[in-house]
Amino acid sequence: MARNLNDGAPSRLEGASRRLLFDTRNEARTAETRLFRRIMINRAQRVALAIGVAAILTATCGTALTWETSRFVKGNIICGAVVALCTAAIVAVRDSSLKSRRELEAALEETRESLRRLNAHEHPPLSERRLLYREDITGVIEQYQSDSRKYRRVHNILQSLIIIGSAATTTIAALDTGKELTWQSVSLTGISFAITLAAAFTGYYKYRERSFFLQQTADDIEKEANAVALGIGPYSEFEPAQEQESLKLFTQRVEDLRNEQRRRQQQLDQPTEQAPPATPPPA
Repeated sequence: MARNLNDGAPSRLEGASRRLLFDTRNEARTAETRLFRRIMINRAQRVALAIGVAAILTATCGTALTWETSRFVKGNIICGAVVALCTAAIVAVRDSSLKSRRELEAALEETRESLRRLNAHEHPPLSERRLLYREDITGVIEQYQSDSRKYRRVHNILQSLIIIGSAATTTIAALDTGKELTWQSVSLTGISFAITLAAAFTGYYKYRERSFFLQQTADDIEKEANAVALGIGPYSEFEPAQEQESLKLFTQRVEDLRNEQRRRQQQLDQPTEQAPPATPPPA
């Protein structure tokens, strides 16, 4: 009896679909890596360009203020060296093999759209989705902790700038006794401006509050992950055969924590006069 060629068609189609999904995921990860590299290159070039422009402006202002005495020769040499280093850095980090950021973002969006369409046709079992969710929680915890460290670092830098700038302003104001334009008055103006910016950014973006709430959510999710792995706390009532019920409770509790974090984030993003009263973090 001849074998029907359509007997293994569903399995072959399923295998081809899984291979296509796997290849698309790899392509999306590759596109994300390229886009991240392009962003880092552009950021480094912008920083080098900003430093170079600042050096040129410093040399110009210094030369204009000391035109008659020519006392800014060493400063011009230093500024010229800084501009040369910035130019060399911009050339060194340039990668002609990478496309522009706009093209890479368009390619990544197209790949993600293809991946979403492929995922729409895939329906893994509920048990598999819960297991994958439990494994993805580690990345969520690391992201919250990373954001918390970033905001805490920014807050510390701005707070240090306020403290150091206040002390420097008082010192320079005490030294500045003349009315003509001197380096003391110029420095006083620049430091006062920097302090104003630091205080404004600290009060508007609320870096300290963001750091506190992110770290709190990360600790709560980590507590839930340890509890479900060790079978303690609210998961101690489940037997090994009831793993699906335990994962269901774990997913629900973690989602509640993440929703609470989103609510806090929305409150912090609202203007001060519109934001509802919230419990401030402890000192």
